[in-house]
Amino acid sequence: MLWSLITLLATVAATLAIGWTVDQALQRVAARHPDAPVWAQLRRCRVPLQLTVVAALLLATHPLTRIFHLTDDEGAHHLVLLLLLASLGWLTVRVVAAVLEGLLGRYETVSEDPARIQRVRTQIGMLRRVVSAVIAVVTVAVMLLTFSAMRTIGASLLASAGIIGIVAGIAAQSTLGNFFAGLQIAFGDTVRIDDTVVVEGQQGTVEEITLSYLVIRLWDSRRLVVPVSYFVNRPFENWTRRDPGLLAAVLLHLDHTTPVDELRTELHAHLERHPLWDGTDWALNVTDTTPSTIVVRATMTARNPDDAAQLRFDVREHLVAHLRDHHPTALPRVRTGDS
Repeated sequence: MLWSLITLLATVAATLAIGWTVDQALQRVAARHPDAPVWAQLRRCRVPLQLTVVAALLLATHPLTRIFHLTDDEGAHHLVLLLLLASLGWLTVRVVAAVLEGLLGRYETVSEDPARIQRVRTQIGMLRRVVSAVIAVVTVAVMLLTFSAMRTIGASLLASAGIIGIVAGIAAQSTLGNFFAGLQIAFGDTVRIDDTVVVEGQQGTVEEITLSYLVIRLWDSRRLVVPVSYFVNRPFENWTRRDPGLLAAVLLHLDHTTPVDELRTELHAHLERHPLWDGTDWALNVTDTTPSTIVVRATMTARNPDDAAQLRFDVREHLVAHLRDHHPTALPRVRTGDS
């Protein structure tokens, strides 16, 4: 009894010592290599590592059986084995996630192309979810195989595996469709995290991509949850797929007496002072006429859709205020009789 208690205390002490030693080693390596974020990410594996170590030591020494006078030694051994398998699966998921996050962090430090960074972030996020799901399934399957009853009925289940597979495939058709659609989105580069998209008339930014759905953050901070199969089966607008820059346009209905040249000069001067204009392109043209008005379109470029929207609001307000203050007759009027 005393020896078993000493063995248990030594097991706990060894587990804590191993976890602390590994964490300190990773911390020092991360300090020496700040450009490699994978070492800092691996520090998140401390808890599953300690569970794995303590389960392995308990499995090898059997102190619990003697301390608690357990008559069913095989049952206690089985419980510890299940703990070891579960902690190994958890540790593997954490290690894979840390490596992938480290690779993404490393890529973000060496790449200057925002579009490529968004694509890689989306692909790595999807890959992490797929690998985690596979590891979880394999871990549960191995844990089930440790039960003798599962091994006994395994042969009979194989005989009906074909029928069960067909039934499961029909039942999970929508889920599997979303799963493969998610992979197609991630690696087909049709939509990425932080892309600005228009879905069913709603404009928003892609906030999260999972194996079954996308979360789109709308302009008023609402979240639109859309199945990933939507982006494979239906058309949608992606404003930032190749270049986050965007052309903003402002339409004004003005009187025929509007001094277009002066308005064009005023637009250019305002854009030169505006912090949201990226300096790439701008224009002001008369695009249409009606019996009572002309249609003036002002266009300007911005770095991203949010800047483009705000720039469009500011330009419209400034041009209307300029005409109101300096050329009030240029604003459209309702003509009656011979006036």
